[in-house]
Amino acid sequence: MKITSPKILAVAIREQRKKMGLAQKETADRVGMKQSTVSGFENTPDKSKLETLFKLLSSLDLELQVTERNVPEKSGGGWTRE
Repeated sequence: MKITSPKILAVAIREQRKKMGLAQKETADRVGMKQSTVSGFENTPDKSKLETLFKLLSSLDLELQVTERNVPEKSGGGWTRE
């Protein structure tokens, strides 16, 4: 999923949590947070701390990757000329 705003990031986090069948409280308990912190991130991500994001990523077995905009992806594994 391409993330271009805090709201889209929150949607991605929520979708992953639900995909894993976890309640907000279960997600929070995995990394020592309060359920209200998870709810706050999902509903108003622009007011959340960066530390909260990384704890949520960890709790949901996700990672963050940063890439340049508008740079075509290099295709690997294609045929090469000999």
